Order: sequence, then structure tokens, then C-alpha cells
Amino acid sequence: MKRAFWLISLFCFFPALLTAQIGIYQQGKIVRMHMGECIPIGHGFMSTLGGSATPVGPELCPEYTLVSDKVVFVIVGRSSTSLIPLAETIDFRFRKNELAVRVNDAKRETKFDIKDMVMRPEWDRVQRHIEEKLKESDDHEAEVRLR
Repeated sequence: MKRAFWLISLFCFFPALLTAQIGIYQQGKIVRMHMGECIPIGHGFMSTLGGSATPVGPELCPEYTLVSDKVVFVIVGRSSTSLIPLAETIDFRFRKNELAVRVNDAKRETKFDIKDMVMRPEWDRVQRHIEEKLKESDDHEAEVRLR
């Protein structure tokens, strides 16, 4: 009887546990991507003293702009294989000073380092300012061509 009670309880509460697990994710949209230098990973005090045995050229890693409801993040992949499609709505969460990203219900999360964060209203204001400046320069170029 006890076993039946526990099984029924498990089936009743298991969906609630899954919903709570999924609820920790936030959603955002990838609006920009470019390749930039990878963020160096610290290997501790001894490697700093020892230096690098072989000179390594700068590896390029993808850098994304992720726009959520309240915050805009600039995140950097840990290698050149950390790719996310543009204009994709993704699920993300904070995990140990990094952003864990899940794309298209993937089984695993991909971890990204946070390079920059800004509040969404401020980012929107800066984007409007950039668009206005671009429009002004386009209007100015059109006037010069007409002369």
C-alpha cells in the first residue's frame, strides 16, 4: 500500500518538478554575431609564472548579442564551435558566473562567458541613436550627390 501511495505521489508531483526545472530558464533572441578573440581562461598562479611554452596565435570565438526582456548580454563562446543561429529565440540561465544556453531543446547546454551586460531600455536608446545618425549620414550623402 505504501509503495502504491509513493508511486501515485510521484506521478502527481513529477510534472510540477519538471515545470519548476524548466522555469529557471529565461528567453532571449540572438540579434548580432561576430568572431572576436576568445576570453583567456586563467590556469592559476603556476602557469602565470611559467608562461606559455609555445606561442599561440589568437583563437577566434563567436561573440553574440543576446536580447532579453530586461537585459542585453554580450556573450562569448569558449571555442569556435560554439555556434548559435541568428534570430533564434533561445533559453538561457545563469550558472556559476556564466550563461548556460540551450538551443532548440538540445540535450546539453552550451556555456558562454559574459563579456558585457546592459539594461534593455539603455540599449534600445543607444540603438535608436545609432539609427538616427545613420539616417542623417544617408540624407547628407544624398544631398551631396544631388549637387
